[in-house]
Amino acid sequence: MPTENELLQYLKAVSQELHATRGRLQSLEDRRNEPVAIVGMSCRLPGGVSSPDHLWDVVLKGEDMIGTFPADRGWDVDALYDPEPGNPGKTYTRSGGFLHDAADFDPAFFGITPREAHGMDPQHRLMLEASWQALESAGINPQTLKDTATGVFAGSFHHDYDPGGGSVGSLVSGRVSYALGLQGPAVTVDTACSSSLVALHQAVQSLRDGECSLALAGGVTVLSTPGVFIEFSRQRGLAADGRCKSYATAADGTGWGEGVAVLALERLSDAERNGHRVLAVVRGSAVNQDGASNGQTAPNGPAQQRVIRDALASAGLTTADVDVVEGHGTGTTLGDPIEAQALLATYGQGRDLERPLWLGSVKSNIGHTQAAAGVAGIIKMVQAMRHGVLPSTLHVDEPSRHVDWTEGQVRLLTENRPWPEGDRPRRAGVSSFGYSGTNAHVILEAVAPVEEGADAGEAPGSSVVPWVLSARSEVALAEQAERLLARLDEGGLPGLRDVGHTLATGRAVWEHRAVVLGSDVDELTAALGELAAGREAPSVVSGRAAANASGAVFVFPGQGSQWVGMARELLEFSPVFASRMAECGAALEPFVDGWSLLDVVREGDEGLLRRVDVVQPVLFAVMVSLAELWRSLGVRPVAVVGHSQGEIAAACVAGALSLGDAARVVALRSRAIVRLAGRGGMVSVLAPEARVVGRLTAGLQVAVVNGPEQVVVSGSPGELDAFVAACEGDGVQVRRIAVDYASHSPQVEELRDELLDVLAPIEPRAGQVPLFSTVTGDVIDTAVMGAEYWFTNLRQTVRFDAALRNLLQAGHRVFVESSPHPVLLGAVVQNADHLGTKGVTAVGTLRRDEDEKAQLLRGLAEVFVAGVDVDWSPWLAGGALVELPTYAFQRRRYWQPAAAASADVGSAGLEAVRHPLLGASVPLADSDDVVLTGRLSRAAQPWLADHAVFGTVILPGTAFVELALRAADEVGCDTVRDLTLTAPLRLPEQGEVDVQVQVGGADGAGRPLDIYARPRRSDGSGPWTRHASAVLTTGGTATDTSGDNPLYGAAWP
Repeated sequence: MPTENELLQYLKAVSQELHATRGRLQSLEDRRNEPVAIVGMSCRLPGGVSSPDHLWDVVLKGEDMIGTFPADRGWDVDALYDPEPGNPGKTYTRSGGFLHDAADFDPAFFGITPREAHGMDPQHRLMLEASWQALESAGINPQTLKDTATGVFAGSFHHDYDPGGGSVGSLVSGRVSYALGLQGPAVTVDTACSSSLVALHQAVQSLRDGECSLALAGGVTVLSTPGVFIEFSRQRGLAADGRCKSYATAADGTGWGEGVAVLALERLSDAERNGHRVLAVVRGSAVNQDGASNGQTAPNGPAQQRVIRDALASAGLTTADVDVVEGHGTGTTLGDPIEAQALLATYGQGRDLERPLWLGSVKSNIGHTQAAAGVAGIIKMVQAMRHGVLPSTLHVDEPSRHVDWTEGQVRLLTENRPWPEGDRPRRAGVSSFGYSGTNAHVILEAVAPVEEGADAGEAPGSSVVPWVLSARSEVALAEQAERLLARLDEGGLPGLRDVGHTLATGRAVWEHRAVVLGSDVDELTAALGELAAGREAPSVVSGRAAANASGAVFVFPGQGSQWVGMARELLEFSPVFASRMAECGAALEPFVDGWSLLDVVREGDEGLLRRVDVVQPVLFAVMVSLAELWRSLGVRPVAVVGHSQGEIAAACVAGALSLGDAARVVALRSRAIVRLAGRGGMVSVLAPEARVVGRLTAGLQVAVVNGPEQVVVSGSPGELDAFVAACEGDGVQVRRIAVDYASHSPQVEELRDELLDVLAPIEPRAGQVPLFSTVTGDVIDTAVMGAEYWFTNLRQTVRFDAALRNLLQAGHRVFVESSPHPVLLGAVVQNADHLGTKGVTAVGTLRRDEDEKAQLLRGLAEVFVAGVDVDWSPWLAGGALVELPTYAFQRRRYWQPAAAASADVGSAGLEAVRHPLLGASVPLADSDDVVLTGRLSRAAQPWLADHAVFGTVILPGTAFVELALRAADEVGCDTVRDLTLTAPLRLPEQGEVDVQVQVGGADGAGRPLDIYARPRRSDGSGPWTRHASAVLTTGGTATDTSGDNPLYGAAWP
């Protein structure tokens, strides 16, 4: 039997486990219901609407964006038009909401060839560009999403651009994932006009389920052919003027439109943690189906009520908690009243009289953009929340008389109204209904606005701000500058650091780059103007990044870069630099007498800096600390090279020497050099080494070879005097160096024993960064850099030219001199020129007596432009993400001409048939019979491969219905009767099948129809097989199968 204590421990353990389980369940429940943040938005909509802000201007001003049919798609507009509804192959409207630049695309931006772009469905192209823009709107660099669990949920259902495969629906989402390297779900949704709102619902669920951490959700529609106008003209479902008169008595049909609209979504907690702007949140959403109702394509009021109630339940809200609904509102005489009554029965109940539900639809401005419509409505509502205004609905003569508006508190927005916040956040519902019966409803909630326009604070000690721009071409880079300049001119300017932070962290980095520098808006604006105009300016650093610039070579010079006051400003400005200098000071302290590193730098004692045993350790410390500063700014060395005593700093930075060992070498070696003082000197000669060697006497030596015509000679003072005089007499340029000892000469031999003794304790090791030795001229195993090496470094010739040659031949193109003043940049450039090496960038860090922060920032800009990654955060401290113009795509027109088959049939005396399964028709000469022909294959119509029976792909029965309906339309019939399938039509894996639809002359029963097919052969032989038969009639009492065919449903919109 368990003891009382054992039972007590057991109960404690069970209670703790129960508590933990409850906590886990609550966490799961919280996550399942967590609001999802809209962090980015993009759109291209009718009338040239190019952004969410542009859309807001349109709806706020009540603009009508409906226009005429596009003239550049190969449509015969005059032949298509017939004002009389119902005529086969005609449309009684010539207006709609069109993207007149739908063919325009920037394929090079996405690495797509022009040939491939021609074959791509423009919907795929629009989705690519809009997805990129939505991410930029969110302040997310799309390049950082590669290999992440980012999902793409796209609505699309028109696929008539290229039946040969370029219009496959799954690629609408798949191309985005492929182009950006995204590994979350990629789903294309086809629920017709509710597609994008259903895609949004699926994205929200995927985020809550943890399938993805970020999601793109939207929809796209481009009408590549006029087929949808022809079909709905036959059904008399279109408004003759192409305008949606949403919820109005004047409503007379829908008006088709085009567009793309995309949202970037994150879980709210993730968005807040990542510092992303939250534009609004999705509180709840729901999707349902009409089921077996009053017709496959007819709207269903009870189902719409259910989806609204389900969305409210998902959000944990009541109907009175929502202020406005962006309705489906297509302007049809059947759909709008049903929708309005559903809203009255739900949102219209239980409300105060003074707080009715307001109702409107953006379709009155831009038409019915079909697969993009739902998210277009979301964008309108998010903008309305952010601006506190409910925009009016256009074309309303009066609220529809087919609606009993007295049944609830719902009012139609016929004018702009203020939208006060009140005692709770603003909330809106958005509805979309698909003709197949799939309904969607989403509930949005506003968030507290973030104030923009003031800097969050100065960067530590710095007043200059970098604005970083990049593009795929020079033209695009200039246009980027123009767009940003236009944004500044609009007023309401965000903080300068906010702009800089957004540009630096929220945009991709391309090869054409520029950094604009300025301390106030006037300076930055002026610099942007110069960049936009393609002019050089001191405050603009621009150029093209090297393709292989993975990092920079750090270059450490010897003596000569020092100056009184060097690094003093950086000690105050940069904690990283100050910390490393303090570490260097502590490392040097055991080896120096009578001076302190930080005192020398801060006090700037010129006398101390003339002493070799002071200046060399101080320069070492400054160079090592500058290298650490570069590293903290994201610029890491891919190799190092040091010149003479600069090699000690290089070894330390490479990891070959510890800081303590490097301090020992530089301090004790420079102390030993004091013994040589007064007995030698050095001169610089601008001549080739071979020519210089021929002039040397016994006491002179070539100490340094910096380049093909840059040599330093060292030796005794008397012999140097004679050497200088001889050179000047022959016109050779020569300059004395301000030292009184002869390093890299035989004089150094007397220091050998002392140096080997005092440097014996050092422990060199293999470095983490390749070190190119100026002793050997090539990369070196740094484990050999013991006492003997450092004596040789002081004694032998400095082969800087050989080290540079090998660095350049290894492919390095960016060089950063980590010193107080550049002294080796000229040698880098001269060696590159001598070798014919192009694209070399040599950058200094500080300059004598110049503002150190400004010089460092300019150096950063130069290495960034050369192709090296940079961390700009120290100059942009406190910056937040703000809304800025998105990428300036360089679009050109890509639209493939009408299919060759269509052109060929016309020249052959046939009539082209715009249909995915049929290509031509011909009336027979001796009768009123008609034959329609087409060609089927899995390659041309890949969706047909989805219908397989026991592993064999056969043409589905619905396709035979579709063929019969198209034939009926061709001969003016409206009913298909007695359709009988007599034999299956097999679609082979390879090859094509010819199809004929034969329609006989009319008799008392109607017009007989037969569908034949045979495998296509090169010689045109082979028997025909009859696969189906039917009778076509007009105005009969037989069942009209078109009512169940979603392609022909009158209530589609």
